[in-house]
Amino acid sequence: MSIRVRCHCGKLQGELDTGAVAARARCYCKDCRAFARYLGNEAEILDGAGGTEVAAALPSGLRFTQGLDQLACMSLSPKGLYRWYAACCRTPIGNTPRDPKVAYVGLVRACLDATPAELDAQLGSSLINANTESAYRKVDKKPLATAVALVKIGSKLMAARFGGGYRNNPFFESGSATPVRQPQVISKEERARLY
Repeated sequence: MSIRVRCHCGKLQGELDTGAVAARARCYCKDCRAFARYLGNEAEILDGAGGTEVAAALPSGLRFTQGLDQLACMSLSPKGLYRWYAACCRTPIGNTPRDPKVAYVGLVRACLDATPAELDAQLGSSLINANTESAYRKVDKKPLATAVALVKIGSKLMAARFGGGYRNNPFFESGSATPVRQPQVISKEERARLY
């Protein structure tokens, strides 16, 4: 089964194999909020406590089918995560480590073209909460669900690393650690403004 991945204007599109998803989460970190501000889409991306919903997945499960020229990348610091978005309408796509050998993408809910009921049916309804100490208000930590999700994510990462699945990553040039788009690393001043 797959879920359609789509920016808001429809120029960038793709498909996500639901078998590549290890967990769903809401991340309340300051960096995810800064990314939403950078895109100018806070109201759409963040929940009432300042969290961003993501699907933790293997990049090999994502395939772009249209508009790859619209894919853009930024980073909040010289060593920070790569944060991917559609340049055409500034829809967030996901976050990846800088090292493609760590086969992970946190796909932002805003690009998943499915209703909440469809997501629950295909990915499960359980969401963990990460970085709750940075939330705007008290958010349950869900320690047991988080532990289970971390085991699932870790298992998928290890399988991709040792099985070679990390090589199939649409965010990096084939067989290299070179991102398919030159990341824009923002200045310290802009980062401070976004925080």
